[in-house]
Amino acid sequence: MCDTLVALGNSTVDGSVLLAKNSDRQPNEPHIMIRIPRMRHDLEQNKYVKTTYIEIPQVEHTYGVVLLKPSWIWGCEMGWNEFGLNIGNEAVFTKEKKGASGLTGMDMVRIALERCKTCEETVELLADLLEAYGQGGNCGYEKPFTYHNSFLIADRASAWVFETAGRFWAAKQVKDTYCISNCLSIGKDFDKSHPNLIRHAIEKGWCKSEADFEFAKCYSDKLYTHFSGSIVRREACESTLQAAKGNIDVGLMKKILRGHAKELDGRLFQRGSVKSVCMHAGGMIGDHTTGSYIASIDDKICTYWVTGASTPCISVFKPLWIEEEMPIFSETEQAQAIEYWKLREKLHRHILQRDIDLSEHRKLRDSLEQEIEEAMPAADLSDGIGRSGIMKQLFAREEDFIRSQLARCTGTSNRIKGRLHFRRYWKKQNEKL
Repeated sequence: MCDTLVALGNSTVDGSVLLAKNSDRQPNEPHIMIRIPRMRHDLEQNKYVKTTYIEIPQVEHTYGVVLLKPSWIWGCEMGWNEFGLNIGNEAVFTKEKKGASGLTGMDMVRIALERCKTCEETVELLADLLEAYGQGGNCGYEKPFTYHNSFLIADRASAWVFETAGRFWAAKQVKDTYCISNCLSIGKDFDKSHPNLIRHAIEKGWCKSEADFEFAKCYSDKLYTHFSGSIVRREACESTLQAAKGNIDVGLMKKILRGHAKELDGRLFQRGSVKSVCMHAGGMIGDHTTGSYIASIDDKICTYWVTGASTPCISVFKPLWIEEEMPIFSETEQAQAIEYWKLREKLHRHILQRDIDLSEHRKLRDSLEQEIEEAMPAADLSDGIGRSGIMKQLFAREEDFIRSQLARCTGTSNRIKGRLHFRRYWKKQNEKL
């Protein structure tokens, strides 16, 4: 389960395009940050590239990308490239049969980031990939989970939503703000689509005519969509953005990504809920927010705010810029990238176990984020070398904060609160981790 949201320049404070996403996965699944530089490929020696499950033809040049991804998947849930193209994907549940193999939605995100510069190029490529290879394959970490995908795509000037059901798809250009979740959202008002999208729905008996056709209504699996909690989350995100239109900034995006359902009031870290944008697992709820980011896409400089950690309501957002030197890992340094995530996950588990006081931690976290924000104006005046130094300093400051918090733990407390099935769930997850 996930949520992705975008606000175009006509809706933000400073005219930048803002895209934000939480990645909700299984709690012990490392969500890592990987940088891959621009590359030239010898197609005589390496004609194909191996994605998670299948091979596809390689291209001569791939662009520089940053991928925020499950550690075991070739592709990514979200990321950006050197041109400021950003993409996030969501699982959606449809009436079309799920493929046993093919490209995962995460594979398609990475392929598009490596090969496209703009939203419209991405829409065309995603359509071509679906037609050529289809989508499919297990995307579950500890247990099988297959699904179809939707995508929110943003560049320096525009944004598109691209939603799929098997090989069928519809795409819509965003006008001001838009949110996607684990549900199809496009109705009648799409700008592009699979050529047989409507005919197929009529043949299946999902609608009577073109006039009667609505993509989400015809293609959605209503049962799975309902129990995903996605409709509640999407409406919460969209209503917040619309109410703040013209005043949307990075701070508001952080607030949305850290938001919880009302049912968790007074019971945070005591129960799970699929209705929270900052999703907490536990009991019957098997998904947890394992990574978060916010992209501020501007003509001058693009800034990316990342947690590199689960549970954004307790994590620190740090800035990244695409520079020669960045404080994240290469694709060959996956083990280090996993350890980076796991260190921060220890903090989450200690808060869950009441080894660290939640209220006090948040005060300290907020103070650190204020320090980080106060350092940001210097980045606007710096060259690449200067921004590299700022990133290194701020990432080191966050690392010190995490380690100082963990050093305060006795490591012996296990006072998880909540009902029995919630406590048992996290005891099991902690033992596995």
